[in-house]
Formats: sequence, C-alpha cells, structure tokens
Amino acid sequence: MAEYLPSPRDWVADQVELYEGSGGTDGLTLRDTGLPVIIVTNKGRRTGAVRKTPLMRVVDGGNYILVASQGGAPKHPVWYHNLVAEPNVEIRDETAVHSVRVHEVPEGAERVRLWDIAVAAFPPYKEYQEKTDRLIPVFISELAG
Repeated sequence: MAEYLPSPRDWVADQVELYEGSGGTDGLTLRDTGLPVIIVTNKGRRTGAVRKTPLMRVVDGGNYILVASQGGAPKHPVWYHNLVAEPNVEIRDETAVHSVRVHEVPEGAERVRLWDIAVAAFPPYKEYQEKTDRLIPVFISELAG
C-alpha cells in the first residue's frame, strides 16, 4: 500500500487526523462553520502517495458532489488533478466509507443543477466563483464496481 502524505496545510492535516482517528465520530465539520465535511482519499498523480482532503459534504441522492473551489483561487486545487488522473477514490462520510469513481461534469444543464445543490449546501461557493476567472470544476461520484 502507498504511503500516506498528510497535507502541508496544518489545518487540513489536523482535520483528517481528527476525523479518521475518531473513526468518523469527531472533526466532522469545516472549522467553525458547523457544516459537514467528508474525507476524500485519492492517489497523488506525481508521488503515487495516498492523499486525503476534507471537502464539503454535498450530496445528490446517493452520490457525492465534489467542488474544486480552492476558495476561488486562480488555479484548481492539487486534488483536482489527482482525480482527473485517477478517478477511483474513497469517501469517508462520518463512519461510512465508500469506494467510488468520480468524473468531472461538463458545462451544461446537469452541471448547473449540481452547482445549485452545492451552493445551497455551502453558499460561499457562489462568492468563490465570482472572484475567479476559471470555471470551478464539479465532480459527481458513482459507487465503484
């Protein structure tokens, strides 16, 4: 099994450690927002290492919506490129762990529908999109297998 490389961002590494170390019973919200997060585990496209990222918990039925906002930064987050390179990931949602395959949703009606669900779950996504020139990518999960 590949080595786990914690995020260089302390708050991200700390959140993952608390969330996973508790078996999915602690560290379940984004900092002080009270809004739920999931942990996405993927393979680094350059290092091959295991990477773990807390993302907002946004669901559409039984599928997860992953939004590569990076707070409206000018570039996509590193995990975006990892998911494009290797779409088979694991999602921890509290105590449940799901093996899923994700794909980026292209521009169009389905992306708009999923984006609206994401903004309803985490309203800052709207501000993030307004402050960047890039179209913030949206992924949707499907159960693997």
